[in-house]
Amino acid sequence: MKLTLVAMFLATFMAAPEPKSPGTVVFVCEHGSAKSVVAAAHFNQIAAERGLPFRAIARGTTPEAAMAPAAVQGLLADGLKPGEPAPTKLKQSDLDTAVRVITFCDLPSDLKPATPVGRWEVPPVSADYAKSRDAILEQIEQLVRELQGSIPRR
Repeated sequence: MKLTLVAMFLATFMAAPEPKSPGTVVFVCEHGSAKSVVAAAHFNQIAAERGLPFRAIARGTTPEAAMAPAAVQGLLADGLKPGEPAPTKLKQSDLDTAVRVITFCDLPSDLKPATPVGRWEVPPVSADYAKSRDAILEQIEQLVRELQGSIPRR
């Protein structure tokens, strides 16, 4: 009987699908300290709330030393925080593993995305956080719908 229970457990365990690693969405702005940070934080919240297998990272083409105060304060007021402690430079490996790349600026010519790239035009976070956030959220909703459509159905 013990052997049967062990065999049943192993059969169940072996048949269970492996958890999928999340697909990464890369948000890119020039300094990696404001628009991409706000977009990644809000995207991650929405993806988590909806149980989607995606997560976002924020990157900069020429990162600043610290996060933009307007972005950090705005995110904190929204109950969020930046996903990284400091702006991070965009690397080819970020683009190689991305399921989608969204830019708020031009990508460096030496980096080649292997996935679709979208360009979002939104107001500066430093000028009006709420206006910038709302424009980003509008775009995120559309992106989430597109990504949901890419998830294979069982």
